[in-house]
Amino acid sequence: MRNTGRSASPAKAWIITGPTSGIGRRTALELARHGTVVLVGRDPGKLSEVETEIQAQPAGRAVSVVCDLSDIPSTRRAAAEIVALDLPIAGLLNNAGIMPTRAGRSEQGWDLAFATNHLGPFAFTEALTPYLPDGANVVFVCSGVEDPERKPAVAAGFRGGRYISAEASARGEWAPGGSPRPGFDAYATSKQCELAAVFALARETPRLRFNAVEPGFNPSTGLGRDASAFLQFIAKYVLAPLAPFIKYWSTPKHAARVITKILTGEPGQTGVYYDENGKPMAASAQVRDPAFGSRVVAETRALLATVPMDAPTESLDAGDQPSGVDRSGKGSSAR
Repeated sequence: MRNTGRSASPAKAWIITGPTSGIGRRTALELARHGTVVLVGRDPGKLSEVETEIQAQPAGRAVSVVCDLSDIPSTRRAAAEIVALDLPIAGLLNNAGIMPTRAGRSEQGWDLAFATNHLGPFAFTEALTPYLPDGANVVFVCSGVEDPERKPAVAAGFRGGRYISAEASARGEWAPGGSPRPGFDAYATSKQCELAAVFALARETPRLRFNAVEPGFNPSTGLGRDASAFLQFIAKYVLAPLAPFIKYWSTPKHAARVITKILTGEPGQTGVYYDENGKPMAASAQVRDPAFGSRVVAETRALLATVPMDAPTESLDAGDQPSGVDRSGKGSSAR
């Protein structure tokens, strides 16, 4: 954390992944009003920009931790670095995510979307859980596209999560009958597992509050940043201005306020799935099944256990690291 000359210690600290663009960046700035913000992302330059912007706010405090959420050793080391900071952590926001339109592989050789959206955040959360105080809020940014009955998602071309097993998902294999559009099954399945894990962890660890948020369709975010320049232009300049007027759509500014309210609110319910306006919503029938959630968690843990705890992670050059950061990874984690 940069030395800004302020001597008073903040009462709380908040961890956020994927804070360098879209919903994540807006939320990081909102969280700065509630205490120290721990910025977790893969690009040290972009992290430094957000850190500087927060430090410019009255009493703003931030610290950057470089981490590639698709690389399991990187997530574990980032968690260890955060623990070593000895900050008064009050909440964790798993926001980072990607929706690639073509297949990619993580450092472990796993499907990139599944690794970034589910395996990495799960491993990161598991590593931090023992160090979170009772009543801490853990929030995951999920997506309604996991539900095959959700009409807006179906109209957009999604066919719901296509989970077979954690190992099959890591190989990039999905249940038949999915979407004809490249990347849609990978994204929907990763979000299906992420949401199922939220419900399972809420039952498993009642001393913490595990909840999820569907932020709505935000056409101006960087989620589909590998789309064509034309589609990105349409999303930013044609669709984004319409978002406030269309049901299920939202903006990064609105989503950030909803997410921040849920994350920083007094400890309350756990195992709740909130919509883009902060109201409880239903997940798919499969995700609501406790047996399914327990299987996803068990299989996820078994898969992650195949990665040695001390596996090496490639580091960035020391000159590229923001202040206070000495671990890094590379990959595609951003929201």
